[in-house]
Amino acid sequence: MASQGADRALLALVLGFLLALGGCKKQSSELSEVEANGLPRGAVLVAPTASAPMGVVPHPPEGPDTPGVGAVQGPAVSPPLVPLSFAGLARAADPGVVTIISLTEEVRPTGRRRVISEGLGTGFVYDKTGLVLTNNHVVEDATQIKVKFTDGRDVAANIVGRDKLADVAVIRVEDKNLAPLALGDSDALDVGDWVVAIGNPFGLSHTVSAGILSARGRTRDDVKGLDENGYFNFLQTDAAINQGNSGGPLLNLKGEVVGINAAIRANANGIGFAIPINMVKELLPILLREGKVARSALGVVVDPVNEAEAARLKRPDRKGAWIKMVQPGGGADRAGLQAEDIILTFDGKVVPDPNQLRWLASLAGVGKTVTVRVQRLDKVFDVRVTLGALPPLPDE
Repeated sequence: MASQGADRALLALVLGFLLALGGCKKQSSELSEVEANGLPRGAVLVAPTASAPMGVVPHPPEGPDTPGVGAVQGPAVSPPLVPLSFAGLARAADPGVVTIISLTEEVRPTGRRRVISEGLGTGFVYDKTGLVLTNNHVVEDATQIKVKFTDGRDVAANIVGRDKLADVAVIRVEDKNLAPLALGDSDALDVGDWVVAIGNPFGLSHTVSAGILSARGRTRDDVKGLDENGYFNFLQTDAAINQGNSGGPLLNLKGEVVGINAAIRANANGIGFAIPINMVKELLPILLREGKVARSALGVVVDPVNEAEAARLKRPDRKGAWIKMVQPGGGADRAGLQAEDIILTFDGKVVPDPNQLRWLASLAGVGKTVTVRVQRLDKVFDVRVTLGALPPLPDE
């Protein structure tokens, strides 16, 4: 009898193991409407791993150079890099920095032109063919643009392309005697790294100031008075930036441009903001080709993931974009997304917050179909969404 009982137990164990293997085969397969259990048609369920919560990519396994479990590690400390002087950097970069004079004219009934305003800003040559980067607000209303170099040359310039929502503009000068500045990698810049700004604050041409990167990821919530429709992911610095610095370069210690100085906070000292150059690099091919950016849209209104929502969904963090509303007839609506879903990735890129989702969706391209990873209650799934067009602003 004891032998028969042991045989039955062994048989049950084997059957259970086989059933478990069979059940694993449907974890990531495409679901039918019935199997989806409330998910959009065509959604692909993402199976959680044992080592990481749903929607989180696990860390790679340890390599031969990675300390093993139990190894005592202190913080990684880089050798100190303290410049004795910024003179060499400033001297090398200065010929590529320009003063931009923007004239706004009106034409009288007699046909005569009259200058009604004159703006002053900064820009920098980034390509030897005569391409200059600056802020959109420096040249936006200009009917005539002049560029002045450090050697005293005055050259007329024309707008090649501009984007109001990111506050970036490209202008061109017909001049061959140029000293372009190299574009760096703003993502490689760490908080605490040295940075140098060159510009024309209050008309004081080619002023050099130095400081550090104070913070990253500053948005319109941190810099009051910006366009609520704009795209902002500022670098914050304590290098002195004032009116007239707009459009000038923020440099790393290699002399590479890591940002375009763009904004200040009123009534504050030692707080300036620059557009990361990696954002600008994403716009440049579009501006050079089209002259403007025709933005795409996912068709949702999103908010940050708050603490209550993260706790309710058992999220390991507050990363992602919480869908507040799905716009009827938009791409997200057609794909079956719903209010209170959380978007975790967009087209293979992690979505840390709503601002990054807006930026990614706006540049992906009208009519493009992308994969979006979504969490709905306890399920994480991928769904394909075809993007629509973002309606233009009234003044566009």
